[in-house]
Amino acid sequence: MNYTMGLFIVISSPSGGGKDVIIKKLTEIFPNSTRLITTTTRPPREGEKSGVNYNFINRAEFEKKIKRGVFLEYNNYNDQYYGVEKEVLTGTLDKYDLVFTNIDVNGKASLDKNNIQHLAIFLLPDSLAVLKKRIRRRGGMSEAALEKRMTIARAEIKSAKAYDYRVVNKDGKIDETVAELVKI
Repeated sequence: MNYTMGLFIVISSPSGGGKDVIIKKLTEIFPNSTRLITTTTRPPREGEKSGVNYNFINRAEFEKKIKRGVFLEYNNYNDQYYGVEKEVLTGTLDKYDLVFTNIDVNGKASLDKNNIQHLAIFLLPDSLAVLKKRIRRRGGMSEAALEKRMTIARAEIKSAKAYDYRVVNKDGKIDETVAELVKI
């Protein structure tokens, strides 16, 4: 029997970096590709659905899954848990040639530590000022919360050197970014 698994592709960026939009476009371009559905305790944003965008669960349920060893990797970002469930990843890689995920730098570090093969791409903003503008555009966030995200973003950008590729996602030029990622 000839058995092969799909390629696991990690796309990271600071909050507001365009990960979700880019992954959506890439799955439309590449046949037999998908976005990995990860699990989180954060509340859904408007229009998001559990099982489509994320598996949304409460904190107690997430912590029970941690104790049972369900997660390949998980971390806490901005006081919310995010994680990749082992069975979900394996099942998805069995079905698809390309599996995209948008995990943060801590998640990528966990994959490295656990020797999980993946291709890692970091999306850089044009500048921190542009990134701040993107995050502010989302709305629903206090100035203190915005500053907290910017502090996290600065630290994440420093971690970009650990990635296989770094691509600048220029504001208003998403199609150019997607074309560059297609080449990779």
